[in-house]
Amino acid sequence: MSRWVLHVDLDQFVAAVELLRHPDLRGRPVVVGGDGDPAKRGVVSTASYEARAYGVHSGLPLRTAARRCPDAVFLPVDRDAYEAASSRVMATLREFDAVVEVAGWDEAFLAVDGDPEETARLVQRRVRETADLDCTVGIGRNKLQAKLATGFGKPAGVFRLTDETWFEVLGDRPTDALWGVGAKTARRLAAMGAGTVAELADADPRVLAERFGPATGPWLVRLAHGRDASPVVGTPYVPRSRSRETTFQHDLDDWDEVRSEVARLARRVADDVAAERRAATRVVVKVRYAPFVTRTHGHALPAPATGAPEIEEAALAALDRFAERRPVRLLGVRAEFPER
Repeated sequence: MSRWVLHVDLDQFVAAVELLRHPDLRGRPVVVGGDGDPAKRGVVSTASYEARAYGVHSGLPLRTAARRCPDAVFLPVDRDAYEAASSRVMATLREFDAVVEVAGWDEAFLAVDGDPEETARLVQRRVRETADLDCTVGIGRNKLQAKLATGFGKPAGVFRLTDETWFEVLGDRPTDALWGVGAKTARRLAAMGAGTVAELADADPRVLAERFGPATGPWLVRLAHGRDASPVVGTPYVPRSRSRETTFQHDLDDWDEVRSEVARLARRVADDVAAERRAATRVVVKVRYAPFVTRTHGHALPAPATGAPEIEEAALAALDRFAERRPVRLLGVRAEFPER
């Protein structure tokens, strides 16, 4: 069993790829999202550090980003360019004597032996040489520690987080600083008197089991102690879902039209599922009401399926669960695959 886990995270990945193609934009606030027109509806995919200083972040409406940072340069999303850059980085990581688990476009875990700082610096150097991109490397005894360490090393740094430093670094931080704890869970924990990581670590697992379930409750306590038994696995990365969504430049008021758009998106998703050669087990529909309230509902397929009729039927069944018939600015359909 390897002694160390490294978490490699590419800094401002999408923006960094765009800056390679547009070096004249270095040092300027850059926002990537939609078709690059902030006058249209759409959301920010990523922003350069210069734009983030103005409060621009992923998921922010492009129009809001333009108001916050009127001097920003807006660029359209180019998935092919990002996938190509990601492939170069992951190929570089696989050249190391390590188990490599790809976690997405811009991040991966490595299980390594030897001096972790030395390996981390070598990783940074090789990624810079082969892809001309910067990365931050978090070091830990497990994936949880390494993942959280990355946040303290950004940008382009190396940070180690272990059992010995865990509470010194994280003890006074709110529980949503933990990987896997969202804002809603953090609020529930705070209402129970476990508002910080240290307080959660001292909580009674039996009490949490009653509130959050027999598996989740004790897991939250283990998380607060920095414990994570999940291994770094070298099996090829496969997406957990396929999705399509569209933002409308004018709100859809007619829900017959909403239904038609969901059916259209479901058929596009079905094409993606068929190309994946994996059967979907659940379909989720996302509705963003005007002005910017998002809701989701899902529908389980009666049997795993790849066909457009089954996926479209499930998407429409999920849509039927939306009680509100307010104007819609965005629709999305996601087909989920079973866990391997």
